[in-house]
Amino acid sequence: MKPEYKIITNMINEKSRVLDVGCNDGTLMEFLKKNKNVDIRGIEISKEKVQVCISKGLTVIEGNAEFDLKQFPNDSFDYVVLGQTLQAFINPEIVIKELLRVGKKAIVTIPNFGHWKVRLNLLTKGTMPVTKTLPNEWYNTPNIHMCTIKDFFKFSETINFKIFKSLALVNNSVSNINNSNLFIKNLYSELGIFLIEK
Repeated sequence: MKPEYKIITNMINEKSRVLDVGCNDGTLMEFLKKNKNVDIRGIEISKEKVQVCISKGLTVIEGNAEFDLKQFPNDSFDYVVLGQTLQAFINPEIVIKELLRVGKKAIVTIPNFGHWKVRLNLLTKGTMPVTKTLPNEWYNTPNIHMCTIKDFFKFSETINFKIFKSLALVNNSVSNINNSNLFIKNLYSELGIFLIEK
């Protein structure tokens, strides 16, 4: 199980209505159901992964968040979760706006392209980095919008959403991100985890 799943679970109140966008094989959905007793739904682009989720008894539909969140009414969910997927969308701005339309709050996790290993790889090798959180080569990566933790903070100001809580993950160590430590967290964090609101 991904380390951020426990952090995401801690951010969600018991018995909430949750939508997991890009729910993969349903691992987070199962974990939330078991540990927080939530009413959870999922949306996943891969037909095969949707089938895996359904075989586990999870409620998942096949769809692309960029286009298919429109089917959900405003404030349908207490939380919408988007895990390590924002950078793979053609229009991240539309996706964020849709998350915050469909959910009262959203939890977004991003692999940090500002991490020192990524920077060092580019500097010394001159090639696109391959790391634990960015495991693909440049030619087969789903990531089309590289984003750092610092970029996400700027993004919140640009499209006007509130970052209610921001956390940095390094290995299994979690710490808070704020304006005074943003430079350091952007340099040393592998993953950014954000609880956002309209």
